[in-house]
Amino acid sequence: MHLTLLAFDWALLLEKAVLILIIISVSLLVAMYETWGERKVAAFMQDRRGPNRAGPGGILQPLADGLKLFMKEEIVPLSSSRFLFVLGPGLAMLTAMMTSAVVPWSSHFHLWGRDISMQIADVNIGILYIFGVVSMGVYGIMIGGWASNNKFSLLAAIRGASQIISYELAMGLSIIALLMISGSLSLRTIVEQQQAHYYYVLVQPLGFLIFLICAFAECNRTPFDLSEAESELNMGYHLEYSSMKLGFYLFAEYVNMFVSSAVMATLYWGGYDIPFVNDATLAQHIGQNPVAILQIVSLFAKIIIFIFFFMWVRWTIPRFRYDQLMKLGWHVLIPLALFNMLATGAIVLWRG
Repeated sequence: MHLTLLAFDWALLLEKAVLILIIISVSLLVAMYETWGERKVAAFMQDRRGPNRAGPGGILQPLADGLKLFMKEEIVPLSSSRFLFVLGPGLAMLTAMMTSAVVPWSSHFHLWGRDISMQIADVNIGILYIFGVVSMGVYGIMIGGWASNNKFSLLAAIRGASQIISYELAMGLSIIALLMISGSLSLRTIVEQQQAHYYYVLVQPLGFLIFLICAFAECNRTPFDLSEAESELNMGYHLEYSSMKLGFYLFAEYVNMFVSSAVMATLYWGGYDIPFVNDATLAQHIGQNPVAILQIVSLFAKIIIFIFFFMWVRWTIPRFRYDQLMKLGWHVLIPLALFNMLATGAIVLWRG
């Protein structure tokens, strides 16, 4: 009995290790091709071709860009705090990768007589975990800006920290309204409830809109990219960075965009649920493994739609002034989130 339990633990450990490697690899691959996709979307909206030299249709351009960052000279300013200067981009990348640990990518695969969950950690406080990790992400910006010993980098880091802290409040309040309906902090439970009833965007449209706007601010995406305002701050908090340290900061933004899209799809759009299909009934007809693959495809289709929306907004809306950004967060989004939370609470009490 003891040996059987020990073997099962090792199998579970191996299963999670492989899943972690797959998710990290997919996140980095998606982040690479988000850069290509963004340049193609920008080119389409500006009536030009975009990358078209490296490979057919420029499909190898992300590999060329990555190689360029690796090959560039690495410069560390003499007046910088060297340890923190190295820690900043590493922390930004680490927190970006950690967020995906609680996202369920599909139901499960049935292989070798075992049900293999497509979720690294199905914890019952999944949403709290996401907020905790996202809150740590601001340290990557602050440490990088401060350690550079450059006034423009420090100013950009302070801007970024103030922005992220401000918009986290409205995002958290919008999630509280969702939790009143779901009664659970587990992302898998939230997806299963949407599979059984309806997508939560139908009953929380205002909460979803607030969460979406705050996701733009959390990812430092236009029109909320005040911490990277090239025309104002001469590149922003990563001004002094070069080579792959700069690449880590840039990649972290795209990984955050990918994971934010996955979280929004999970919380409000049914996650891996296949629209207009009963997944359990479909599994009885074609088998669990094909359904699990279709669920992954369904989730990634929703993620790609959100990523395209991120890119579309960047090349459509101009950047806010800093006072406009803070006014939107404190005077508009937080009151709206409070109203949405109170209204949701009243409806839940009335129904109960």
